[in-house]
Amino acid sequence: MICQSCAMPLVNPEDFGINTDGSQNKKYCHFCFKDGAFTWPHATLDEFTDKLIRMADKMGMSSEEASKMAREVLPTLARWR
Repeated sequence: MICQSCAMPLVNPEDFGINTDGSQNKKYCHFCFKDGAFTWPHATLDEFTDKLIRMADKMGMSSEEASKMAREVLPTLARWR
């Protein structure tokens, strides 16, 4: 299962976002979804893609690799369709 906003793998309970009632959100990760709302609610797909590409360095991924992945995967996810 992956986050339908950023494609982060959702494996452990702490990976999942939280709904307003405190329950686990099965669709989005904790980076993208907190207290029942997106953490960056007004982001466009292009802005979000750029943000993820900039984070690639921290994850040990080249910006070229991250760019290719983000541009191929993000548009297929529920939040961005």
